[in-house]
Amino acid sequence: AHRLTPIAQRLRREATRAERILWRAINRGQLDGFKFRRQLPLAGFIVDFACLGALIIELDGATHSTDAELAGDSERQRNIEEQGYTFLRFRNADVYDNLDGAAETILLKLGALRPRIDATDS
Repeated sequence: AHRLTPIAQRLRREATRAERILWRAINRGQLDGFKFRRQLPLAGFIVDFACLGALIIELDGATHSTDAELAGDSERQRNIEEQGYTFLRFRNADVYDNLDGAAETILLKLGALRPRIDATDS
């Protein structure tokens, strides 16, 4: 994870517009008190957003289209799911066009995962 820290820091500084919008909606416990980290090194990868011990949120921009990129995303997701995480994926357009709907989807998923999150907090 240490080798990924400088990359994660750069990704935080250079966040995409969609990432900045979603971060403003989910940080500081705004979603029912759930806490998130962004651009978090995890299982040898950097994830867009994480609610520790439970949920990963990934934003897919227009560049997520080639077979190689999709295969890479799938392998990465499988490795992280083996660590006990659930994934939610949104397209950037989902954030731009329906931020409230994306936030509601995240909150519903977190509600279902709450026992796992509560166990992580203690």
